Amino acid sequence: MEAMCRLIPLEERSRAVAFVFGGLSVGSVMGLLLAPPVIQSLGWESVFYLFGFLGVAWFLGFQVLEGGEAQLHAGSLSLPGVQRTTIQSQKSSLKELNSSFKDVPWKSFFRSPAVWAMIYAHFCGSWGHYTCLSWLPTYFSEELNLNLTEAAWVSILPPLASVFMTNIAAQLADNLIARGVETTTVRKICQSIAFLSPAICMTLSSLDLGLPPWEIVSILTGGLALSSFALSGLYCTHQDMSPEYASILLGITNTVGAIPGIVGVALTGYLLDSTHSWSISLFAPSIFFYLTGTFIWLAFASSKPQSFSEEN
Repeated sequence: MEAMCRLIPLEERSRAVAFVFGGLSVGSVMGLLLAPPVIQSLGWESVFYLFGFLGVAWFLGFQVLEGGEAQLHAGSLSLPGVQRTTIQSQKSSLKELNSSFKDVPWKSFFRSPAVWAMIYAHFCGSWGHYTCLSWLPTYFSEELNLNLTEAAWVSILPPLASVFMTNIAAQLADNLIARGVETTTVRKICQSIAFLSPAICMTLSSLDLGLPPWEIVSILTGGLALSSFALSGLYCTHQDMSPEYASILLGITNTVGAIPGIVGVALTGYLLDSTHSWSISLFAPSIFFYLTGTFIWLAFASSKPQSFSEEN
């Protein structure tokens, strides 16, 4: 994150962030494509083993690359010397990490209304994302009466559309900034689109308008695809606000943003069992958070650089 702040100019930041975080949508598409045949062949447990193995392999790959880089820097030393250098480097890194955490202006973060706006916006966006990712296939099957094969394929459409919309949003945001539009204004526009679009589409889908299933699918796909504007809104604001602490700020907001993945998904199931209404259980909470998130974002969000260390 900090490397991106240093190397990527402001007028190209949205595209850089979209390229990195756009992998979320690509991963969702790949997971939805891969999971059904794996479950059918090996059972539902196999999906967790497979994705867990891929995560561990990805982690180990980075460790190998890091170790290779360390050996290149110490290439003139003997093997024991390389090992000692690597161990000393790791110990030094841990000491530096502990020291750096003490210097982080935590109090200043939580005194900033703009930081709280990012925290709440991340929570709101994650609520809609995680609940829809988990429950839309069931909604398509039970409420729209699509068969399992149709529901599985239709569930791929929102993240697939997001892959394309992410690039459009990023290009638009960078062009506006390059033309002199204030960065805060651009971030507010993008995040408002990311929240209001799915809120409107969910409202239309939850009303009894007599729409055929494929029109409802199209409406939801469009709304959720437009939510990818958040990559040019919220997800860029950490870097805009503080390149020095962008990684920590993202860690804070992302931690809070993970809560809906646990609470939101479970609460949706509970409400569905209690009310037997998809409008109340799935759409109403997401609409509420999208609308309140928009209000908080427009009122308090800011991309103006802040020197948190000076305030502490």
